Amino acid sequence: MFRVYRQLLRSNRNFRLLWTAQIVSELGDWFYSLAVYHLLLELTGNRAESVGLAVVLQVLPSTFISPTAGALNDRLSRKAIMIGADVARFFIVLGMLAVRTRGMVWLVYPLLFLETLGWAFFEPAHSAVVPNIVAPEEVLPANALASITWSFCLAVGASLGGVVAVLAGRDTVFVLNALSFLASAWLIRRMRFEEPHAAGLPPLGPRDLVDFRPVVEGFRYIRSDRRLFATVFVKAGGGILGANNVILPMLGHRVFPVELGALNPDRAAMLGMSLLMGARGAGALLGPLAGGRWAQDCQGRMRSGILVGFLLAAAGYVALGGAGALWLAMLAVVLAHAGASTNWVFSTTLLQVYTADRFRGRVFAADYGLCMLAVSTSSYLAGLAIDLGVPVRTCATAIGCAMLAPAAAWAGLLVVRRKPPGIR
Repeated sequence: MFRVYRQLLRSNRNFRLLWTAQIVSELGDWFYSLAVYHLLLELTGNRAESVGLAVVLQVLPSTFISPTAGALNDRLSRKAIMIGADVARFFIVLGMLAVRTRGMVWLVYPLLFLETLGWAFFEPAHSAVVPNIVAPEEVLPANALASITWSFCLAVGASLGGVVAVLAGRDTVFVLNALSFLASAWLIRRMRFEEPHAAGLPPLGPRDLVDFRPVVEGFRYIRSDRRLFATVFVKAGGGILGANNVILPMLGHRVFPVELGALNPDRAAMLGMSLLMGARGAGALLGPLAGGRWAQDCQGRMRSGILVGFLLAAAGYVALGGAGALWLAMLAVVLAHAGASTNWVFSTTLLQVYTADRFRGRVFAADYGLCMLAVSTSSYLAGLAIDLGVPVRTCATAIGCAMLAPAAAWAGLLVVRRKPPGIR
């Protein structure tokens, strides 16, 4: 499998540039997220709800903007949309430097909201262009490599982000993340590829911005194919696990601070958070490596692998709730997110295979929008529950049990699909 990745990067300049842009941008993102969560806990008196609200604002706006983002991604140059989103996020992230006191905490939330709008335009474009720059047999390896890279950036970014914040301060982290968006925009600008979905279309006019017919057309297209309709909800099922954005920082802060030498409690908590978030990245890296090697290019195996991924996520978070030591908690997180990341890769690949190019922007906008709705709901409820006195370990166990619901739904779909003709 590594030979396939190496060949893809060596022979395909466009994918190599897109992949490098991903590395630069996502390393900055994970440095940044950890710094934001720590800033909120420090300035709000360790309130879990503040982190939960931050996560909501990092994901929920994409649900509401996704119909518009999808329609524009199917009308305009996806390359131009990615560049514009990166440049906008450069200025937005720099705004975090203004948050200095408890009285300025409110500014974090609109900045996170605006950054999420940029993400909501960028990500569907990113997923939609992959089939335009790689051969059909390279779609699964390209998605697996993108997921492995995301996971590597999470593991390294979250682990080193705490160290950088401790040694150089949060402002340094914010500046580094802002610069990463500029670097990403520069790399994407150097890509050269055809965008057939936009060929021959008239210029976008003001009336087009309030024309909802493309959105309706996209919904009808998704509903017309049962395979496509079911697969669009896979990431939403995994979005239940989005509560990890609150649970892992709170476990690191309250349950598993790393007490080394003369570290004060605040820095010990920051390192505990970093290690758990790094374990999440390690699991997300291992899942696509093993899953991609097993599935190869077989759609049937990808569909079966999604069920296994849901079950691993459920088992991991139930185990996390009972972990008595940091290393056991890290192992449970690795297991859970190996399953979750495998589902992300398999569902993305299946959607790219099932979807015509002119609809990919709308399909992936719906895919991410549903996922972010689940992530924001589970994150906010987890933060609220912890502030109301529910132990964070109990929340982890509850999330693991909740993951059995999408597992059961997907298992039911597999059973129906495998029934011989004529059996009801």
